[in-house]
Amino acid sequence: MTEAFYLPTDDPDRFIGTEHCPAPWSPKLSHGGPPSGLLVRAIEALPSSVAGPTQVIRLTVDILGPVPIGEVTVSARIARPGRSVELVEAELTAEGRIAILVRGWRIRVSDLTLPVPTGLVPVPERFPGFPPRPIEVPPLPAESPTYRLPMWNTGYAAAMEWRWVAGREEGGTPAAVWGRPRIDLVAGETASPLSRLMLLADTANGLSRVLDVDTWWFINTELTVHLHRQPGGEWLLLASRSIVESQGAGLTEAEIYDADGRVGRLAQALMVGPR
Repeated sequence: MTEAFYLPTDDPDRFIGTEHCPAPWSPKLSHGGPPSGLLVRAIEALPSSVAGPTQVIRLTVDILGPVPIGEVTVSARIARPGRSVELVEAELTAEGRIAILVRGWRIRVSDLTLPVPTGLVPVPERFPGFPPRPIEVPPLPAESPTYRLPMWNTGYAAAMEWRWVAGREEGGTPAAVWGRPRIDLVAGETASPLSRLMLLADTANGLSRVLDVDTWWFINTELTVHLHRQPGGEWLLLASRSIVESQGAGLTEAEIYDADGRVGRLAQALMVGPR
């Protein structure tokens, strides 16, 4: 077993996906997490047009097609440069086609003195009876569970460590789950917190699924992450909820936490149907 999702090659833009990448529904296709993390790695390595340090405030992942296990190529560029804000793009190519496209907004980092204390949710003045309230961080359970379902014991899911706060492995309810990778994103490298977040983020609809994965599919065509603070630390938590409709569409929404509190939220647009 190779202890990384991707192996580097002589070409710095080309990588080999390993046996840890597959999604639960196919041993030949990658889960969306590893390629998303790899593309954010490329964005973070891209020199910025913004003067001084930057922070990512939004990332949108458009899934244009399946990502086969094996060789992939990534590239990144600045689509719209600026002195204080810029739009960046990265794409992953597999088998001669673009499979995933990521677009992100990066802005300058400022040192501001705000009227609302850090770590509190501001409430509009028109609600005087509701003062700012602390953002509570769900606790990290002490032990990892043992999974009964095979989908949690192979490929991508087995390469991640999960700690459940709410919900269950069978799905059917909203879920709050801490997660972190057991292995490197790219062999021999320490992944950044933002790459680790994107490695985890695409799992939200699986954690809070409301349909049986053996008889239904609920494919997310995209993933959008908004951040009001940059993530930190090893562990990140997704507090997610999924909704499906009889017209064949659905939506997953999740709050994102690190050990210090909420860092943002994400959404996934779903296409739903029977297998």
